[in-house]
Amino acid sequence: MVQAYLISTGTELLLGSTLDTNSIYLSKSLEELGIKVIGKSVVGDNPEAIEMAIKVGLTVADVVITTGGLGPTLDDLTKEIACQVAGVELKLIPAEERKLREYFERRHRPMPEINLKQAMFPPQASIIPNHYGTAPGMYLPLDNKVIICMPGPPRETEPMYEKYVKDMLSQAYNLSNRRVASRIIRVLGPGESQVEEMLGDIINQAKDYHLALLAQEGEISIRLIAEGNDYDDSVRIVDRVTEQIEHIMGKSVFGYDDDTLSSVVGNLLSSRGVSLAVAESCTGGLLGKMITDIPGSSRYFWGGVITYSNEAKQEILGVKSETLDKYGAVSRETALAMAKGVKGMAGTDMGVAITGIAGPDGGSREKPVGLVYIAVVGDNLEQVREMHFVGSRDAIRTLSAKSALDLLRLQLI
Repeated sequence: MVQAYLISTGTELLLGSTLDTNSIYLSKSLEELGIKVIGKSVVGDNPEAIEMAIKVGLTVADVVITTGGLGPTLDDLTKEIACQVAGVELKLIPAEERKLREYFERRHRPMPEINLKQAMFPPQASIIPNHYGTAPGMYLPLDNKVIICMPGPPRETEPMYEKYVKDMLSQAYNLSNRRVASRIIRVLGPGESQVEEMLGDIINQAKDYHLALLAQEGEISIRLIAEGNDYDDSVRIVDRVTEQIEHIMGKSVFGYDDDTLSSVVGNLLSSRGVSLAVAESCTGGLLGKMITDIPGSSRYFWGGVITYSNEAKQEILGVKSETLDKYGAVSRETALAMAKGVKGMAGTDMGVAITGIAGPDGGSREKPVGLVYIAVVGDNLEQVREMHFVGSRDAIRTLSAKSALDLLRLQLI
């Protein structure tokens, strides 16, 4: 199997001020193509670090892909260092110089001469067009290796990969008849160690497939990769193992591949013709944000209200003062009253409410930080779930919103 090593350059990535989304995108895309990513490096704008990363990549993998460092400034050195490691010389390519000057002319801006470095390539390299910026990419074949340099901004990297790099790699390594098939099975509910224990037999019996677990914000992603005799055989293996996982995990499985809780719930609401309104307290609008992240959510989502104070719960949702006095703002009774109130106010088929203590303050022995109540009501439905979360304020709010979506999903299925 063809192996790749990814290098993301940029001090802003190394310091964490910018997220390295390129390596995530490329890892997934390369796997779908039939190329296995065996390592990644994030390095700053430092020539020695970039050189070391490229040398490591060429030692362990067939394909080294860099992102970033193709700009015109003095610290944009990735292409130059890659050519230095490969032992090839950069030369000014007249056709690329013309494209560069035309780019600036169309924008009625003078071109700084420093930009000419973006038109320099070794003669043996293939120049990869960049339709969204000034920095072309480079495909540099070596004896039995390949170095690919792409720009750093994802809006430039992703189209360049999809339009050019994918086909270049497919042709170079004859990947049109790929053997590998994969699937991500998405789970909410049990923790990572619990999922691993539940799937122990499937993991231990793996021969022609591999399972990897990734925990993120309360969800578990089970990545299943199979390699059979051919692609169709690999798909059959993926289907078989998926069925075994579904049998064990049950309704905890909420989706596959690019599914999100919001998209799954949105599809269920839309296909069933069910309208929804939400009332939020501790989540402060996060549930509504997750729902409206999905394009077309206006078909089923009336909207939401944030009733943070007791006064807002009473005046907007009609929660009785007696309920708040007797049970408190964080209680089963208040969550249910909130859900009924927003459903009645909006005239929707269903109402969902969240009330809890996100912390770090405000908890007590009887009602600690992380205690959350989620209510779902419909015409013939009333359900309240008590949840206990741990973590930061943001983590508790995120887990609360996701759990509300999941409770709604379970009712809709």
